[in-house]
Formats: sequence, structure tokens, C-alpha cells
Amino acid sequence: MPNSSNQLEAYLIRNRRDLLGFIRSKVGDSALAEDILQDSLLKALRAAPDLVDEQTLVTWLYRIVRNAITDSYRRRAAASRRLERYALEQPDPVPTPDEETALCRCFEDLLPTLNPEYAELIRAMDLGSATTEEMTQRLDITTNNLKVRHFRARRQLRDRLEETCRLCSEHGCLDCTCRR
Repeated sequence: MPNSSNQLEAYLIRNRRDLLGFIRSKVGDSALAEDILQDSLLKALRAAPDLVDEQTLVTWLYRIVRNAITDSYRRRAAASRRLERYALEQPDPVPTPDEETALCRCFEDLLPTLNPEYAELIRAMDLGSATTEEMTQRLDITTNNLKVRHFRARRQLRDRLEETCRLCSEHGCLDCTCRR
């Protein structure tokens, strides 16, 4: 009689795509689904119980996968809470006049690619003169919520700049050469 590790390996080889599809349907992110699958497979291979039939194996494996999905959601929620706390603690940076003249202007072309809410915040607060108080009233949100949104807007813009400008953006995007 084959041992449970061999049964598990054979099942995984035959059904990897189905397992990955199941995970992807729960998390909506292909890369995250792949990570969860890999973590689940490692746990399963390390703890393969003495299983007699494939049905017991399948039930046991899907339990491991569901637990891994739940753990992933918990980690992401905790990371989001840490990010929000960090955003609230950060002061709003004010560029110097010299920085303002040397600053890469590529971001202006990228604003329409952002979440519209985020683009509005950047236009109003970073490019315009809107204050925190004005924006909280205009958007009817709390100051804390505004700071978190503003932080996320800047982060999304930074990510777009890194995708577009690459080397230029890694060094502060000063004296930009990516448009030339």
C-alpha cells in the first residue's frame, strides 16, 4: 500500500491547476494565490497524515488551503492597519523651491491612471493649495481618513512612477531624463 506522502504527491500533480483556481477565486490575485498554494503544499507535505483513501486526502488538503487563505487575509489586514498607523504619524513633506524646479514632471501624465479619488487628492493638496481642513470638509471624511487616503494616493503615484521612469524614480526623480 503506498504511503500518504506518495498519495498526496500524486494528487497534487493531477490537481494543482484546480487547487490554484480555487485559491485564486477566493483571493482574486494570481501571485498571492500561487504563494498560498506553495505554503499549503509545504504544510501538507510536512504533515501528510496516514490517509487511506483519496477522498480523505482531498478533504484534509482543502482544509489546509482554506486555513492558509484565512491566514493570508489576517496578515493583509494587519499590514493594512500598520500602514494606516504609519501614514497618520508622518508629516506632510513640503518641497523646497530648488526641489520644485528640478522635480520630474512625469507624474502629471500619470495622474489620470490613478484611482480618481487619489488623483483628486494629489491635485488638490500636493499641486494645489487645499488644506487638510478644506479637504476633510469637501470629502466629508475624518482627518485620519484623509491622511490615509493621501498616503495611499502618493504610494500609488510612486508605484506608477517606478513602473514608468524606473532608474530616474529610484534616485528621487530629480533632473529627470526619462522624457528625453
